[in-house]
Amino acid sequence: MAERRNRPPRRGWLLRALTVMVTSLAGAAFAADPEAPAPDAEALKRLVHQDCGSCHGLTLRGGLGPDLRAETLQHYDTEVLTGVILDGIPDTAMPPWRPLMNEAEAEWVARYLLTPEEDR
Repeated sequence: MAERRNRPPRRGWLLRALTVMVTSLAGAAFAADPEAPAPDAEALKRLVHQDCGSCHGLTLRGGLGPDLRAETLQHYDTEVLTGVILDGIPDTAMPPWRPLMNEAEAEWVARYLLTPEEDR
């Protein structure tokens, strides 16, 4: 029994990941279109605060995932963050979003995260 208590809870992460995926499936058809119109800023803001916020905290100050406020991401550039958003980080809880959004949307999210909250 002592072994079981020392293991990290995995069901909670799986449930959160599935919730994020299900919530995001509505945009999958749009994201799959390479000639999609310009990113919908309001929809992407909601995605950041709801879907990203489900792991990174609803205020983006950290949770299961790290803090996503601009001041903590200053050492990254837009290209690096776009890649992380699209391809995730192997062997971590950060999933790839490439199946659910296109590069323009991921770049918009990266720029949004790098913009200080007071300037958004």
